[in-house]
Amino acid sequence: MKPEDQTPVPSPCINVCQMAPDTGLCIGCMRTIDEIIAWSSASDDYKRAVWAEIRRREERIEFK
Repeated sequence: MKPEDQTPVPSPCINVCQMAPDTGLCIGCMRTIDEIIAWSSASDDYKRAVWAEIRRREERIEFK
């Protein structure tokens, strides 16, 4: 089962916490700082929306 389909929705954090200056995204979980800050008190609906955005980001970013 994909993480975004689970209840409760798990965090995408993989403990590689570093913000990329060129994208503003964490290089580990691909979230913005605002998404990271909001996560702990967010609803599952919000978390699923963040996961959906992470999936879109994964499609657009070229990994090296």
